[in-house]
Amino acid sequence: MPIPEDVTGEEIDKDVRQELQSLPKGLAEDVAKNLVMVARLIDEDPEGAYGYSKVALRLASRVAAVREAGGFAAYANQKYAEALAEFRAARRMSGSAELWPVMADCERGLGRPEKTLDMAGAPEVQKLDKAGQVEMRLVAAGARRDMGQLDAAIVTLQSPELASNSLQPWTARLRYAYADALLAAGRKDEAREWFAKAVEADKDGSTDASDRLAELDGVEFVDAFEESDEADGAEAEVEAEAEVEAEVEVEAEVEVEAEVEDDKD
Repeated sequence: MPIPEDVTGEEIDKDVRQELQSLPKGLAEDVAKNLVMVARLIDEDPEGAYGYSKVALRLASRVAAVREAGGFAAYANQKYAEALAEFRAARRMSGSAELWPVMADCERGLGRPEKTLDMAGAPEVQKLDKAGQVEMRLVAAGARRDMGQLDAAIVTLQSPELASNSLQPWTARLRYAYADALLAAGRKDEAREWFAKAVEADKDGSTDASDRLAELDGVEFVDAFEESDEADGAEAEVEAEAEVEAEVEVEAEVEVEAEVEDDKD
């Protein structure tokens, strides 16, 4: 697959670059460039990212970072069985528990929420950092919802991290998930309160909490572009009608002139 000229491979993280040092220099550069493309495209063009990940895997399947990138690219394309296989391989190579939550979420994607809950109670969770533990809690709550256990999902999300006023990278998503679970359980007033709290924490717009809050408040947003298009359409319609009227008037004048000429004759 083509690599843009502005991609050098130096953009990758230092730790990943260090992993690639086990490869011959030219090969390491090629793999690095493909990994950069995976990271660049995975949000906006997951299919493209998946394509670059397959190239990287073909070149260096024995590098943990490459298997991890392949896992995330497959995950972004909802290829959960493939993603899980890649994550497991990366975990065996690195010995890290960091991928445990996303592996558990792959089990959800494969329709095995019970397996997800088993993983949520496994010793590996204790090896995760705070962000990883919060992510595991979010995944477990999702599994509860998959099983129709709304009250259990709500309880799962209730935690010191949820109650804390300190804003962390995970705060907005945790509050949003809690609000969404409350709303699904029919607890609309509480849901509104937590969607509002999610909005406060969501500085970069990573969730649609503001839209959900507005929806609960009965606020409707009109797209300015749609309004502009409608106005342009109405203006064009008026202009067209005016042109038709002008043509009719001209034709009428011609007919009158013709009648006058006939009378003269």
